[in-house]
Amino acid sequence: MFGRLREDIASVRERDPAARSSWEVLTCYPGIHALVLHRLSHWAWGQKFFWVGRFVSHLGRLLTGIEIHPGAVIGRRVFIDHGMGVVIGETAEVGDDCTIYQGVTLGGTSLYRGTKRHPTLGNGVVIGAGAKVLGGFMVGDGAKVGSNAVVVKPVPAGATAVGNPARILDPERDEARAQKAEQMGFSAYGVTRDMDDPVSKALHGLLDHAVETDRRLQEILRRLERAGIAMDEATRPGDRFDAERISKLVD
Repeated sequence: MFGRLREDIASVRERDPAARSSWEVLTCYPGIHALVLHRLSHWAWGQKFFWVGRFVSHLGRLLTGIEIHPGAVIGRRVFIDHGMGVVIGETAEVGDDCTIYQGVTLGGTSLYRGTKRHPTLGNGVVIGAGAKVLGGFMVGDGAKVGSNAVVVKPVPAGATAVGNPARILDPERDEARAQKAEQMGFSAYGVTRDMDDPVSKALHGLLDHAVETDRRLQEILRRLERAGIAMDEATRPGDRFDAERISKLVD
């Protein structure tokens, strides 16, 4: 038990630049306290002392603001940062070296007992603040879940899930879109290749296409007028498309 505690303290000092000493981590980090109490409650749960397990878990919730069901399986070197409002359900499994921030819920969507109702996190998973991972599926090794995301389906290893409902970012597809945009002669407004939200990327891509279409239409009208072809009011375009203003709304 003390070996696990030393590992936990070392992992916190490695991942949190605010940690100044092992003593500070041991005495002032609620994530450490929650894990210690969970190991006691989980042991009692495994010995079929169910009430004892739930009571120790309840004490941990009162003291730390972190609720871990005694039936949950927590791996080694798990770091619960800040931790207030974290809820980890009965059939949840958390792999080694995971990082969980405040407000995270590893919850279930089924009401049937004896089934796998809560998610399984692989090794090295990072769950951002306020994220909800709901259901008995797998979040693969090294995956990342963005803050406030709501994940309701499996996340592949190494992938990033963002949004509500969460969408899986596809780096290869994003790169192909960027290359196509360059070929078409325009760049996304206010968007970088590393921008997280794929929906925002798609909207900005549509805006770019509308801007290019508007530019070409204006050029066609200018050339027609130079050729002496008069355009009456009915055939003239309306107000000019203000992509910059709409782009700011999307941001």
